[in-house]
Amino acid sequence: MEVLEKASVMLEKYPLCDNCLGRQFALLGYGIENSVRGQALKLSLTLQASATTQQKESEGIKKLKNLATNGFSREAQGTLHHLKKRLPKDSKLCILCDGTFSHLDTLVQKALEKLAYYEYDTFLVGVELPVKVVEREDEFKAAFDVGYSESIKHEFGRLLGKRLEAQTGKTAEYRQPDIMAIVNPFTEQIKLQINPLFVAGRYRKLVRDIPQSKWFCSNCRGRGCQKCGGTGKLYPESVEELASKQLLEAAEGEKTAFHASGREDIDAKMLGTGRPFVVEISKPKKRSLNLKKLEETINSAAIGKVEISRLRFTNRDVVRKLKKAENAQKEYRVLITFENEISNQDMQLVEEKLAGLLIKQQTPLRVVHRRADLVRERYIYKVKVKKVSPREAEMQVRCQGGLYVKELVSGDEGRTIPSVSELLKNQAKTLKLDVLNVIMEDPVR
Repeated sequence: MEVLEKASVMLEKYPLCDNCLGRQFALLGYGIENSVRGQALKLSLTLQASATTQQKESEGIKKLKNLATNGFSREAQGTLHHLKKRLPKDSKLCILCDGTFSHLDTLVQKALEKLAYYEYDTFLVGVELPVKVVEREDEFKAAFDVGYSESIKHEFGRLLGKRLEAQTGKTAEYRQPDIMAIVNPFTEQIKLQINPLFVAGRYRKLVRDIPQSKWFCSNCRGRGCQKCGGTGKLYPESVEELASKQLLEAAEGEKTAFHASGREDIDAKMLGTGRPFVVEISKPKKRSLNLKKLEETINSAAIGKVEISRLRFTNRDVVRKLKKAENAQKEYRVLITFENEISNQDMQLVEEKLAGLLIKQQTPLRVVHRRADLVRERYIYKVKVKKVSPREAEMQVRCQGGLYVKELVSGDEGRTIPSVSELLKNQAKTLKLDVLNVIMEDPVR
């Protein structure tokens, strides 16, 4: 069946607006909007019907009246008026869109009003349709064996996106937009999905007894009680809070999430060039932050406790890379105390036995209540040990991330094999632990 013939059959049975008729032939031609396709088809059919009236007046008039009513064609209406034929008075709506395509400007205006509260460079339009609309279109396509069409959902999204681009000067982005407007053209409801803002950097923790993330009070679970002094937290500060507070305020966001490449113990310092992290700010109203100034502000407020550097904008992909890099090599410095006196030969033995060794560690007793009780294998690349007093030594270890260094020293009642305690037959424990380096390239945007 030819295009015009199929369009004619469609209009004989159902009222169709220009968009909905043209959309059935969207893959024919290039750079033509569906509304223009629909108009062209109706104009061609009007010309054919007008020609038919010259030989078969009643048949031609019937076709013109059908185009005037089911096709909403002004050209057909004008032709009927010229022929002094009565115009049909039927008031109909398009069977597929209920006339909704004529209200696009209203939808755009409503979307602009909601978007005005947010700063963004890229956006995407999503479309929600009533189930009955989708089913009705599917039934229509099946009935007429439509093979060149675009979906009604796609057309709404495409047209709204173009108009918003023209009105805002912003760019439509399909992969990672700053903001998404979800539009229901039939109810005229518009919801905004504000995608997070991601800021990456590195942090150094200069003091002990500050956790990386917030520790909620185990008694009240964050609500606030006498035990925690009403704070809801076991510790008054954390790296997460010190690094995130000013970023959240500047972005006027709702909340933050803190992502890092592993974590150090609460009583350990994080030194060297710092540990890579990403702050995820949800529902930000501002995105063009002055990160250099914010870095200075954060460091000034956290002076002597936490220091951040290399702040830059990033995306969710970097968070995934951070999580995958938790096993990146780390360098530690640990001050060890022994039950009995030690010798320089003991230090040499530890270096020789541990370097280049695969350590087996069962989940430490101190964390087994919150982590799976598994045996993990971690590689030690390099060990350097020196005696600093008759019963104390300093050990530097370069190892695979995830190694429990305190248990490497103590043996953890035989759950870490081998250990410094086992090798020297001299019970050892950690006095101080510092992370000297997290060896990984910073994930880039």
